[in-house]
Amino acid sequence: MARPDKAAAVAELTDEFRSSNGAVLTEYRGLTVAQLKQLRVSLGDDVNYAVVKNTLTKIAAKDAGVDTFDDLLEGPSAIAFIKGDPVVAAKGLRDFAKANPLLVIKGGVLEGKALGSDEISKLADLESREVLLAKLAGAMKAAPQQAVSLFAAPLSQAARLFAALQDKLPAEAPAAVQDAVAEVQDTVEAPAEASTEETAAADS
Repeated sequence: MARPDKAAAVAELTDEFRSSNGAVLTEYRGLTVAQLKQLRVSLGDDVNYAVVKNTLTKIAAKDAGVDTFDDLLEGPSAIAFIKGDPVVAAKGLRDFAKANPLLVIKGGVLEGKALGSDEISKLADLESREVLLAKLAGAMKAAPQQAVSLFAAPLSQAARLFAALQDKLPAEAPAAVQDAVAEVQDTVEAPAEASTEETAAADS
């Protein structure tokens, strides 16, 4: 590859690192072109799965302030650059790897924090932000007595469930997951406070 082409490739990879919520490094040795295409389709529009050159990727990662991959960039490498929900991306990679064992998830970085392959697996076990908020919406549409019971709890059953899921990750869990849990808890606790105020007003 000519020097200008290398510089352009490094610049493109650097931009991918900087503009992504996270990135997951994989080894795809033995996968066919058709299988790689299938993986890209399954990951959707919010993930750019790109085959990369190790030497250029090391330079780009360093330029972007990412040192997670330094010791992992060996063999045929491809990176999933995540633009959307990291849980959804992790699920997609895990599920594809289960069906196609030649895909090896080596590690990743999420919002500046390093993740090992086991941590990416734990991330994949969580429910996506959309699912968490949909569960909350379902609870809010429940019968009034169910809603009162849910909101009156010190920490609602839903919030405890979401917090428990979050606890599967290390203490430095990705902010994207933490934000979803916080949004759920804030929405759950607000009606509880309003209900308490209304009850006090009625008693006065």
